[in-house]
Amino acid sequence: MSHNYSNELNNNEVKLIPYEVLSIAAGFTFTEIPAGVKLVNAPTSWDKCEKGKDIVVAVLDTGCQTDHVDLKDRIIDGRNFTTDYNSDPNNFSDNVGHGTHVAGTIAASENNIGVLGVAPLAKLLIVKVLAGNGSGAYEWIINGINYAVNWRGPSGEKARVISMSLGGPQDVPELHQAIKNAVNNDILVVCAAGNGGDCSPQTEELDYPGAYQEVVEVGAVDLNKKIACFSNSNKNVDLVAPGDGILSTYIGGGYATLRGTSMATPHVSGGSALIIKHCEKEFERPLSENEIYAQLIKRTNALGNPKCLEGNGLLDLAKD
Repeated sequence: MSHNYSNELNNNEVKLIPYEVLSIAAGFTFTEIPAGVKLVNAPTSWDKCEKGKDIVVAVLDTGCQTDHVDLKDRIIDGRNFTTDYNSDPNNFSDNVGHGTHVAGTIAASENNIGVLGVAPLAKLLIVKVLAGNGSGAYEWIINGINYAVNWRGPSGEKARVISMSLGGPQDVPELHQAIKNAVNNDILVVCAAGNGGDCSPQTEELDYPGAYQEVVEVGAVDLNKKIACFSNSNKNVDLVAPGDGILSTYIGGGYATLRGTSMATPHVSGGSALIIKHCEKEFERPLSENEIYAQLIKRTNALGNPKCLEGNGLLDLAKD
């Protein structure tokens, strides 16, 4: 995969799904379960799902603040595929804030301070594929996906979920192939639908990799379960999760409230870690990607919007 990239790979970039920082706060001396984590009923499922213990979620984003009090115990490994930090592969620090926010929604630790993630005992594989300017070469994303697929932890752990809150307008065959390869390796690939929405189900807005059939495409609702106006509408939306007014970890050791389908995606990535933990214990065997997807979709509630906006509905981890 290192040669013969199509022209799109050289001429275009993948960018962070546009997002909005609503507020930034310093540390909390108490534990806050963010409203989005509550809305998907994660706390209700924690006992039976063992809080996602040791399920590895690969976060392909801007990196992560590795010494953040709520994240340092969750990070199992990582790699930098960008040119930031003089292309040092071992420096996957976040110089944007976005990746740290996404990581916290997935798995912020239970430590009596700060916030709690959807799966507070899951492990994070931090894959920095977007640079400080918020964009990345297609080659970086593809290499990051392949790295997550081939990665093995100190005890033979494998990534079970890939979370990508990024996108671009181009359908790049090499990117599609890398995703198909991840899915064929039984990794659930969860992607943001994109923030080009116009509140109309009549218009189709496509961002890749979100629009690929093989991924779980996540749209956004607000904390009142209303479809967020910015959320892309298209026939491949699988489900929705909270993406407006989302409190999570942020660079500088603090916390921030952000808005975007970027914020909805990690609720589903963390939720998938909980589902994998629970179902594999029940079935006493590993689940295929198809089976994980089926279990995820079982845990949704229709909200009554057109399918192109909400897919199967809002994630509900309380359902069995």
